[in-house]
Amino acid sequence: MTTWTDHSTDRPLTFSAPSGIDRSAHHRLDEAWLAAAWSHPTTRVFVVSGGQALIDDTPDGRTELIMTPSFEAPMTEAHRYYLGTDEEGISYFALQKDSLPGRMDQSARPAGLREAGLLLAPRDAGLLVHAVALENWQRLHRFCSRCGERTVIAAAGHIRRCQACGAEHYPRTDPAVIMLVTDEQDRALLGRQVHWPEGRFSTLAGFVEPGESVEQSVAREVFEEAGVVVGDVEYVASQPWPFPSSLMLGFMARATSAEVHVDGEEIEEARWFSREDLRAAFESGEVLPPYGISIAARLIELWYGKPLPKP
Repeated sequence: MTTWTDHSTDRPLTFSAPSGIDRSAHHRLDEAWLAAAWSHPTTRVFVVSGGQALIDDTPDGRTELIMTPSFEAPMTEAHRYYLGTDEEGISYFALQKDSLPGRMDQSARPAGLREAGLLLAPRDAGLLVHAVALENWQRLHRFCSRCGERTVIAAAGHIRRCQACGAEHYPRTDPAVIMLVTDEQDRALLGRQVHWPEGRFSTLAGFVEPGESVEQSVAREVFEEAGVVVGDVEYVASQPWPFPSSLMLGFMARATSAEVHVDGEEIEEARWFSREDLRAAFESGEVLPPYGISIAARLIELWYGKPLPKP
């Protein structure tokens, strides 16, 4: 496997741009430090609930994550997650609640990552993706996988500990491959999943299986979903994808066969597109581009040669 040279890094992938936040993992077990950080007047806190947080538009046209000083935050002890500290020494916490707090000014609105990821600056997007990933894991792993007893939160939200058997459980991240496949004519293979709206095409993707390298996963997934054999594989970039707990590993892959046979279970339709074919399909509305926050859009753009139309 080789590494693709991405000359478009002036436009970082959503959720992958440097956020300026030091996660400071060494503080997570230091209860005295965490208590001092929580009570510091510069500390900022936001609530996450069901994968959403409150965002607001500023008068100068930016969109920000709604954060408050810790003394104004809703009360909670168990579901308080330390996210890190920035270069100015400001610490950030997320609170997991059953619902988002109301806003007296009525200007803020709830938003999930698919909307907010396109609007927020790297700092706020990085904080939100960290908080949502922790919330997803916390909600789904309340019991010990070893003995079945209820677990408790530790390490400022980054560990669940079983008090019955002593096991410690850590947030999981599932590696997934996502790849743009091209053939000898430099056409791109795009597919449509069975549950997508008519016309929505994107790159192929799938999870890495146990005991499998990422290169093997790319080849297996392409063959299983589209019946196309893959040879060379080039790594491009990665993107955290907490829907609910994936890390997307992006690749360019070269096909050694061209005949397409979709599996009919995950992929309903797959087609080869030249650049001219894809441009005409975009213009006519026959094909809808992938969502802008996804690494899929970047992979297609690297081949296409320019930004895709906005969906």
